[in-house]
Amino acid sequence: MTTQNPSEPAEQTQDVYPPSSEFSTNAVARPSLYEEAAADRLKFWELRARLLNWSKPFTEVLDYSNAPFARWFADGRLNACYNAVDRHIESGHGDQVALFAEYEDGADASYTYAQVKDEVSRMANALQDLGVTTGDRVAIYLPMIPEAVFAMLACARIGAPHSVVFGGFSADALRSRIDDAGAVAVITADGQFRRGKALPLKPAVDDALDGSQGTVKNVLVVKRTGGDVAWTDGRDHWWHELREDASTEHEPVAVDAEHPLFILYTSGTTGKPKGIVHTTGGYLTQAAYTHRNVFDLKPSSDVYWCTADIGWITGHTYVVYGPMVNRTTQVIYEGTPDTPHQGRWWEVIQKYGVTTFYSSPTAIRTAMKWGEDIPAKFDLSSLRLLGTVGESINPEAWRWYRRVIGGDRCPIVDTWWQTETGAIMISPLPGVTPLKPGSAQVPLPGISADVLDDNGEAVQPDEPGFLVLTDPWPAMLRGIWGDDQRFIDTYWSRFENRYFAGDGAKKDADGDVWVTGRVDDVMNVSGHRLSTSEIESALVSHPWVAEAAVVGAADETTGQSVVAFVILRSDALGDVEAEGGEENAVQVLRAHVGQEIGPIAKPKKVLLVTELPKTRSGKIMRRLLRDVAENREVGDTQTLADSSVMDLIQRGLAGK
Repeated sequence: MTTQNPSEPAEQTQDVYPPSSEFSTNAVARPSLYEEAAADRLKFWELRARLLNWSKPFTEVLDYSNAPFARWFADGRLNACYNAVDRHIESGHGDQVALFAEYEDGADASYTYAQVKDEVSRMANALQDLGVTTGDRVAIYLPMIPEAVFAMLACARIGAPHSVVFGGFSADALRSRIDDAGAVAVITADGQFRRGKALPLKPAVDDALDGSQGTVKNVLVVKRTGGDVAWTDGRDHWWHELREDASTEHEPVAVDAEHPLFILYTSGTTGKPKGIVHTTGGYLTQAAYTHRNVFDLKPSSDVYWCTADIGWITGHTYVVYGPMVNRTTQVIYEGTPDTPHQGRWWEVIQKYGVTTFYSSPTAIRTAMKWGEDIPAKFDLSSLRLLGTVGESINPEAWRWYRRVIGGDRCPIVDTWWQTETGAIMISPLPGVTPLKPGSAQVPLPGISADVLDDNGEAVQPDEPGFLVLTDPWPAMLRGIWGDDQRFIDTYWSRFENRYFAGDGAKKDADGDVWVTGRVDDVMNVSGHRLSTSEIESALVSHPWVAEAAVVGAADETTGQSVVAFVILRSDALGDVEAEGGEENAVQVLRAHVGQEIGPIAKPKKVLLVTELPKTRSGKIMRRLLRDVAENREVGDTQTLADSSVMDLIQRGLAGK
């Protein structure tokens, strides 16, 4: 088999991995799902929705008369927490483990579904005693500990939309989200453990509330690190103290299907975060359906682990709601993949016998950089399915993931979706889809997507275009909190009656989708549109390269020029020196990109670095690299996991 980059001609032989007959025989998803959805899309979604428990069954599937504002199952009533917890106990599965909680220091805990119900009920009662009612917004600012899951479910139980703010965000970021949502309460912790250190959390809440609009009346504080915290009597409450007297009996509040379940803020081009609104019935329907089929869920035997933090949409849909609605046993992990050693994730997989592992391409490429001898020290034979999320994965990392982590036997589901879509939209179905490394492949049954050109026409195979969604879907965002016009302008103005995802893509001759990255990550070099992700993929396909990030820098001659920041593999440094050192390596890599994609894609500069600037979620901050490439003052670094990385890059480049 030969490797194909998505920019190469479609007629070349592709690297395809058909499903094994054994996996296909026992797969949850069946090829007939595509036929069923194509025959009657709304009936298809109706049947998926009826797998939930409804306190009042719906009679109407979709009302799209006020497009682009959709209403799914709108006359039905249900409760998200009841569907995620109580119904499993009532069906006799209360003793099944819901959560294996692994802490950074190796301590652990486990909670059955019955125990989760008790903890969530206690917290729901405590919140109501503090005056939180149905419809009130609650901000959650917690590390990845069981109480974070309990807090989300407790809010859902009383019908109070939650707004989870990632624990790595600053006080200013927290304040803006609290104020925009009009939150009446905050659930936080005294601190969190990160790389062996106790880091404070509550001081950021105090700072945020000092300058806020004053809507927050109560702060519920989980004791995690035991560090000293400032205290405001009457406003601040220790969770462990309220928990002692809180009842384990609590009646879930039934809400309309269109009642907001949560607000989640995501970056906007204007700099002001957008409060993405997701409602209850449609979101739960698609979260459960996609989790069940994309991850081939076997509730009685699987141990599932999604490494995402609850501060991101992946943590909402594929840690809390999707898995728990489907009665999944799962792992949640507080720490980082390299604490106390670089094999920590693989150690956790071995410890719990994880069968399904869902993580990001960035994390996979980092593991590649560390070397395959590290995962080789652990027993990963329990794994049967792997997944990736957050960005398109380059084929080289895909193959490494399958071979080194999956033992050349595990299917990989490369999933495309967004905060706004609420759930997976484009992905292989394991056991059904022949897999192509680097391709998200085709829309899931029930989802309609296409790749269009500037004029709104479908592109020909291998032509670049814009990824759009052409029909409403149950988990779609219902708007931007408090700003309907911004919702329309941001997502529906580019192509009439179609949702523009903001991503570029191609389709190959088979109709499979290759996501090429955000359209603002597309460079225009001498009139040629080049995708940063394609060039990054070409660089990482070279055996010397562990990781790469590409940006477009302003260029007087060509409009933009390609600048690549490259981390070399530690085990390749000897070969680099033998071939003439770093200066020669730069020329070798430039030539390699020219060979893989074409001369126009050759980077003007290849800068060899030891680290890349990343947020704590693993996203590369390309705007900071663009600052370096264009010799500007480096912008705000507060969201970086390690702000010293930019100093390291600048000093390293200055010395060359």
